Amino acid sequence: QAQLVESGGGSVQAGGSLRLSCAASGVIFSIKSMGWYRPAPGKQRELVAVIISGGSTNYADSVKGRFTISRDNAKNTVYLQMNSLKPEDTAVYYCTADISAIWGRVDNYWGQGTQVTVSS
Repeated sequence: QAQLVESGGGSVQAGGSLRLSCAASGVIFSIKSMGWYRPAPGKQRELVAVIISGGSTNYADSVKGRFTISRDNAKNTVYLQMNSLKPEDTAVYYCTADISAIWGRVDNYWGQGTQVTVSS
């Protein structure tokens, strides 16, 4: 079993920055991908950004150019640098990871969520 622990949320004024972190721990053979989601109208959660094991990244159109996802493989940690924050970025941000704890099997894990509040 693996666990994801997020940190770095908080309150900031519009135009400000925050950096979220998500560390994976437990039994980990390899991590296939790590990413961030947040709730969206009409959806349970929407993809904010994801980074796969080879380093490729994908972003929601709404955050392109403002958010940057990165990963420290040695620490099994993913980061989300959020710049030029807008009030509409206010949400609980959830970390997710596809982790292989056993050879040949990949399971999806979720963190507990971290609140980001952007005031105008």
